Amino acid sequence: MKLALDSPTSMTIGLTETCPLRCRHCYADCSAEPRQEELSVDQWVVLLDDFAAQGVIQLYIEGGEPLAKPGLFDLLRAASPRMMTMMRTHGYGLDHIMGATLRDAGLGRALVDLMGACAETHDTHTGVPGSFAQACAAVQHLVACGIPTDALVILTRQTAPELQAILNLAQRLGASRVGVLRLYPLGRAKRNWSDLALPLNEQMAALAALQVPQGLTLMQSWHPKDRNCCWQGAAINARGRAIGCMYLREYVDFGDVTTTSFREIWQSHPLYRDLRSGRVDESCKSSKGGGDGSKGGCRSTAFAWSGSWTAPDPFDIELNNGVDLAQLPSRLLDA
Repeated sequence: MKLALDSPTSMTIGLTETCPLRCRHCYADCSAEPRQEELSVDQWVVLLDDFAAQGVIQLYIEGGEPLAKPGLFDLLRAASPRMMTMMRTHGYGLDHIMGATLRDAGLGRALVDLMGACAETHDTHTGVPGSFAQACAAVQHLVACGIPTDALVILTRQTAPELQAILNLAQRLGASRVGVLRLYPLGRAKRNWSDLALPLNEQMAALAALQVPQGLTLMQSWHPKDRNCCWQGAAINARGRAIGCMYLREYVDFGDVTTTSFREIWQSHPLYRDLRSGRVDESCKSSKGGGDGSKGGCRSTAFAWSGSWTAPDPFDIELNNGVDLAQLPSRLLDA
């Protein structure tokens, strides 16, 4: 018998789409100016009560840049007694005092983006000179304040040659883990795809060449090497819309959690239920157990390249079927 949760235990929230950086790969197409339609922290705190009552025990906060959201510390103080809190940040402007405040507010883990092993590569990605130095300093401040800290890097044409150096840098800065993430065709990344994206064989070669420094843990999102570990399933964007996963942000809208209980949306929306069912056309042969679970890989990239929710994930070497990941389908470029 296949067991399934009737509500999620982990929730991702896109707290804001405000960000001081101008990243070429930004999935949310963020800007430095706050957007009026975003939920306030007071609204998020009300939603936390609903999440906790439904069994959510882990809250993953991302943006935009969460540090740019007024009231972030209040949100952490409200969440941390009831949930493990994790926050993804660029680290821009994060000093030791802010690190200590995050710690005292209950932040359980930080994840800092390093988009290169040197200032030239990182700052070219972010569009802001000096952001590399600030990201590196942020990792050190967070670690010094006792917050477990990971480094994240999106695999692009520019970061691939520096991947080993990024791992080495992360270790020197004190990070405990490095997550190498795939590039998704969303937001500005979609518009800059031809400059950023690599074919799958070059992505796999970059990963295969890595030698993980002692004491560092490597996480990556290319099946079958990652054992298909998708972190997603429940996500809400900055406007309070349930979207299932941040990587589905341009493809779905399951409803407004400020007017409808998230659990009701989770249990009743037909597409949301179907995406969690594990129904796929083709399963990875390295995944034992056939087509159950999420053996077809990521639903966002499957849909992006095929237009079908049940298609195989082209980032899986066993399911790619000749798809050139360096080229986007014309329908995505026209969208």
